[in-house]
Amino acid sequence: MRPESTLDGVLPIDKASGMTSHDVVAIVRRVLNTKKVGHCGTLDPMATGLLLLTLGRGTKIQDLLMSEDKEYVGTLKLGETTDSQDADGEITATNTVPDLTVEQLEAAFAKYDGDFYQTPPMVSAIKKDGVALYKLARQGKTIEREPRFVHIYAHQILGTRLPEVDFRVVCSKGFYVRTYAHDIGHDLGCGAHLNSLRRTKSGRFDVDMAFPADQLKTASREEILAKLLTLPQVSRLRGA
Repeated sequence: MRPESTLDGVLPIDKASGMTSHDVVAIVRRVLNTKKVGHCGTLDPMATGLLLLTLGRGTKIQDLLMSEDKEYVGTLKLGETTDSQDADGEITATNTVPDLTVEQLEAAFAKYDGDFYQTPPMVSAIKKDGVALYKLARQGKTIEREPRFVHIYAHQILGTRLPEVDFRVVCSKGFYVRTYAHDIGHDLGCGAHLNSLRRTKSGRFDVDMAFPADQLKTASREEILAKLLTLPQVSRLRGA
């Protein structure tokens, strides 16, 4: 058995829907019998896809990995806004979806290419005076949030089945795809929320190299560790 002292590196996980990022960390701690496990960038329970776990000495490069660009594919649903800006929230408004053209949709997405400031949603893990905003939101409170400087490197409309629009976006650290969907819906005059989301890349890491989260409880320790990237492997992957 591989000793805990050698569990140093990065374990890419393909998170399943319905799990929190903390759920994944807790399962890996238990299955691998190791305490020093962290994750690089929270995925909402609804979201699936690439979640990078850092083990042992790998936790020392956690901030570095979190700062890298991300790629997502998702679906937004026009005509409905929710209090969380995604499908897990309560619907707060409904509107008729106009017969939008491809050009109108493309213009709404293109508006956010490059640098801009984005106001984080109330339902988020950002803390105000030590309290997570989502906890305040549950109490019916709305707190003024500081806009964040973010960047979109590329976007692509993958498919349109109004009221749903499939898209891909490559963005910087700290970017909220939920808010992106919400803001695009607002600009189109009918509102929108994020209906599904999958993180496909984080820096040089790809979801294709990840271990499925829904198999963590049934897989052997050796099967999971076969996906563990050592620190030298991570360095080579990142071109460092």
